[in-house]
Amino acid sequence: MLSPQVIFQIVLMFFVLVTIHEWGHYYFAKRAGILVREFAIGFGPKLFSFTRGETRYTLRLLPIGGFVRMAGEDPEIVQIQPGQTIAVGLEQGRVSRIYLDQLDQRTGVVQGTVEQIDLEHQLSVKLDVDGEKLTYAVHPAAFMITKGKEAQIAPWDRQFGSKTVGQRALSIFAGPLMNFILAFVLFMTVLFLAGMPTNVKIESVEPDSPALKGGLMAGDIIARVNGQQISPERTELMGLIRDSANKKMDWTVIRGGAEKQLQVTPELRGNTVAVGIRMTADSRNPTIGEALSGGWNNMVEATKQIMIGFKMLVTGQFKLDDLGGPVRIVEVTGEHARAGLPQYTFWCAVFSLYLGIFNLLPFPALDGSRLVFLGLEAVRGKPVDPNRESMVHFVGFAMMMLLMIAVTYNDILRLIKG
Repeated sequence: MLSPQVIFQIVLMFFVLVTIHEWGHYYFAKRAGILVREFAIGFGPKLFSFTRGETRYTLRLLPIGGFVRMAGEDPEIVQIQPGQTIAVGLEQGRVSRIYLDQLDQRTGVVQGTVEQIDLEHQLSVKLDVDGEKLTYAVHPAAFMITKGKEAQIAPWDRQFGSKTVGQRALSIFAGPLMNFILAFVLFMTVLFLAGMPTNVKIESVEPDSPALKGGLMAGDIIARVNGQQISPERTELMGLIRDSANKKMDWTVIRGGAEKQLQVTPELRGNTVAVGIRMTADSRNPTIGEALSGGWNNMVEATKQIMIGFKMLVTGQFKLDDLGGPVRIVEVTGEHARAGLPQYTFWCAVFSLYLGIFNLLPFPALDGSRLVFLGLEAVRGKPVDPNRESMVHFVGFAMMMLLMIAVTYNDILRLIKG
């Protein structure tokens, strides 16, 4: 049973990681002058929304991602055709409101039949008002109102497609980039929370183990093994033990401030070589330099492990049970949350890094696929047919939803079976 605190930590992780990703898209789109229609966290029905400036901010039901809806990425708002009757509201001689329905209920407006309209380039509308031809300029931030909903028009220079390939690529890449930056900051934070290890200390010794037979005791600080200095990262120690099955090893430990020489013979347990100790370490606060280098090293190692996982996925070296959906992610996040703040922060860093890398994969509907299309446009000198690109992304999104349903179903079965 998850405690309220653990539930809060799980929700917080999802919210922060998705929000920082979408904020990257949003920020660089706005810098490029693109009209951002919606900034959404989650998919599905709206739970809560408000509008500030040009953008509607929305919290949706399914917490499995988010999106930033930019003008021009999808088919634009309802098209007005010549011969259609509309009403327009004027401010300082320019159209600020365009009404498409309930025209008889509108007051203080000009109603007429559209003869010519251009809401992208010329920003003008020509109306036949009781036989009189009137032409009005349209404000670049005018609103179109239909069925009680307002939608701001998007002139061509405010649409995604009007920007350079570089500006569009940056607005796409910025989402994963924010996840990478967050991951690096969190990896650094872990070092400040857990501290920098200063030695390798024996926390406990297993009964009837090679360590106990060799004289090792809880509290011993391991200084050297086979004459080799042991660093706080323990990598040398683990390698020496692994290569010394059933071979005597010379251990130098510090006990009560004095060095003590001992001999320990690791034993083979199945496929593992072990001496039977649990290790810990004293720690100190890291310097800024150590935090930067340590955070970067942890990020590099985590990236390697993630890429190994993707390689196994591509080569088919996995089973369905090896994949995890939202249920499994919640379960694992809960385990890390219960393990303490450093472990929880480390998991958040790994997951943020994973989201950034995953979104850069060249799979339809992901950011990586959109960057591929932009790359093709840069090479060809013209964009791919938007309808074809939209179809590719739609099929990819549908495939991902089917996979998510499958792994979620498998996660639920696994939980039921224990």
